[in-house]
Amino acid sequence: MEELALDFAAVPIDSLVLLIADMLERLMAHNDLIPLLPESLTRFHSRSAPGITVLDYLRRIVRFTNVEKSCLLITLHYIDQICARMPLFTLSSLTCHRFIIASITVSSKGLCDTFCTNSLYAKVGGISVTELNILEREFLEKIDWRLMCTREVLQEYYVNLVRTHSAGQFFIVGGHSSGGSISSDSDVEMDTTQSRPSTPADPSRLLSGGSTILIDSVPTEVSRRPTVEQNMAFAALQQSQDPVIASEPDPNK
Repeated sequence: MEELALDFAAVPIDSLVLLIADMLERLMAHNDLIPLLPESLTRFHSRSAPGITVLDYLRRIVRFTNVEKSCLLITLHYIDQICARMPLFTLSSLTCHRFIIASITVSSKGLCDTFCTNSLYAKVGGISVTELNILEREFLEKIDWRLMCTREVLQEYYVNLVRTHSAGQFFIVGGHSSGGSISSDSDVEMDTTQSRPSTPADPSRLLSGGSTILIDSVPTEVSRRPTVEQNMAFAALQQSQDPVIASEPDPNK
């Protein structure tokens, strides 16, 4: 087992990427079993599942954009926000990659002193700049422009990612944290008024109904390929949408 620091900001970024990707892969496998309804289609839906894994996609983003750890973790908070506002939305093999690149683009601009251009984010994400601009606006509308959350919330997500890792590969030195004295890997002061109650929450709350994305048990060996019905529904209702993410676009081109 690999020993991880108590504070998420002190964890190696690749370990954090492994934790996030593990949870997202399990969530995608679970949600891919849910039939795709026409009314549940969003701008984040691709015509077919991209040919790059979530783990490799996140590593690619980290490599070319130097994204900060807080921006990676807050993606989980954004998923919860959107799922709460859009009950029919699910993070699946058709939506995950586009959601991730939109989240990283938005959070980096909102939380960090330095960030990349949309042109670079689009190249790294494998979509056009025009499409990323559309996704960015859609994303901000769906989260009601609530870009911030507390460090305590991010710490709770981190603790639960470690606790629920499918392979049990990691453990935190010193156990759970209340998040009261957590440092950050950026200088941003996160908003404490919009997304947090006045009393600290038990981290286990995120696994018992308070969170959409951190779930205790989901199928781990389910095909992520969309069904024929999903592809047909998407083709019929989203014919004007741009091509999907390429599997390995070169950001230097």
